[in-house]
Amino acid sequence: MNLKFVPGLAFSALLVFSSVQAATPSAEEVVRKTTDQVVARLVDQKSELEAHPERIYDLIHELVIPHFDFASMSKWVLGKSWKGASPSQRDAFISQFRTLLVRTYAKALLEYSEEVIRFLPVEDNPSSNLVLVKTEVEQSAGSAPIPIQYRLHISDGSWKVVDVAVDGVSLVSTYRGSFASDIQREGLDALIGKLTERNSKLVISSETQPATASP
Repeated sequence: MNLKFVPGLAFSALLVFSSVQAATPSAEEVVRKTTDQVVARLVDQKSELEAHPERIYDLIHELVIPHFDFASMSKWVLGKSWKGASPSQRDAFISQFRTLLVRTYAKALLEYSEEVIRFLPVEDNPSSNLVLVKTEVEQSAGSAPIPIQYRLHISDGSWKVVDVAVDGVSLVSTYRGSFASDIQREGLDALIGKLTERNSKLVISSETQPATASP
């Protein structure tokens, strides 16, 4: 790139963004380290989690939650409804949406059986605040690997996940379409109530059998 053609303001912004990147772990490092830590704990605590599956929540809150930007995810999921929501409605939605993702993710983690996770080349743009970290989860012989992509941005000086796409299906886009229909029919408060009720049914305990749950 010929820097003399870069406008001064844009170039200054690029330098600031580059300095943030240099001072923090990369997006790929965040996803890779978190993945390695979660897998190691799942393997190490396999017997404990089989006897007390509810302890998977402790693992998620310790290792996974700090690397997600649930406020931004909630804002994008609600779309135009976010602007019209009151502060209390926003807080309630963020809380229930976070709980929904945690409990759905918890059920998936309990089914982990030491599949190999491969990291693919990262898609990034030095002038953008978004990075796409690509992975593949190997399946049984004869089955194609499942692609899982993590979209991250810089928030409070570190990379945070703002969307996850499994086999090409975006979590944010999927929920956005579903929730928009619910809000149009019954309103935001009704959606929050539905999420609260749904989350109560997704609770994992020693008395429940781990089961899959789709968004």
